[in-house]
Amino acid sequence: MRKPALYSRSSRVSGASPPSPVPAHDTAVPAAAAPAAPRTPRRLWRLTGLLGLLGLVALLIGLLLPPFPVARKLSQKDIDAAVLRTLETASLPSPAARAYRFVEPSVVRVMGYGRGKDDKDEIERGVGSGVVIVDKGLILTNLHVVQAAERIEVIFSGGLESGASIVGVQPENDLAVLQAHKIPDDLVAATMRSTGDLAPGDQVMAVGYPFGIGPSASAGVVSGLKRSFRSPEGKQQMNNLIQFDAAANPGNSGGPLVTMEGHVVGIVTAILNPSQQRTFIGIGFAVPIENAASAAGLPPF
Repeated sequence: MRKPALYSRSSRVSGASPPSPVPAHDTAVPAAAAPAAPRTPRRLWRLTGLLGLLGLVALLIGLLLPPFPVARKLSQKDIDAAVLRTLETASLPSPAARAYRFVEPSVVRVMGYGRGKDDKDEIERGVGSGVVIVDKGLILTNLHVVQAAERIEVIFSGGLESGASIVGVQPENDLAVLQAHKIPDDLVAATMRSTGDLAPGDQVMAVGYPFGIGPSASAGVVSGLKRSFRSPEGKQQMNNLIQFDAAANPGNSGGPLVTMEGHVVGIVTAILNPSQQRTFIGIGFAVPIENAASAAGLPPF
């Protein structure tokens, strides 16, 4: 069935004859011909009802819901108060804990092996620590840890074990540079920092493998600068050393001395031993990182 045509609401009908003129003197209109009262279109009734319903809903929402808060611009005082509250309520890690977490992925255990007297069994000739200074597997350690070794092994922070070779030495500072044969995919090199503004009293941390246990951390302060140290055997004297009081023991040799930012300022090399017990009595020494970096062929700060 065809849909009926839709027409505009205009009173003009196209093509219709104009109405006949009404004589001016004939003003009376028969009662039967009087126009009926205009009817309100059905659509208009529906629209009026819909608008009324929407108005009622809006009124109910306005009565039931709380008014929207007016946003207030934050002042510096508000921000300071929020920061202060966070500092008072949050449990933040100590500077030493942050420093340890920063440098720990770069610290390695270093072991040197050689043949025993009967040339049959391989024995451990040296044990110490090291720190990765280039993420391609370049490691700084002490020369005395690996000097007598026929085979060198390193263990990275994540547990990967690898053989290593000596690629550089600096005997006057008891330093050796190792190249690991295998490296972890996510190996991270330590951040080195100049000792130019280092001062007595600055907090530092020694990280390494004392007696093979670790990685272990011990915190203290810089006790002095430009110190000299002679080995117990009297064979070697080193100068321009950093003196520190963070606990260090056999096995810490070659590990990093770091600031509270976790930046390496030295390589732990010796402890003062007035006796033959080789136990820490509060005085340790580290080679400044400037010397250590030059042993690896890195540019100075």
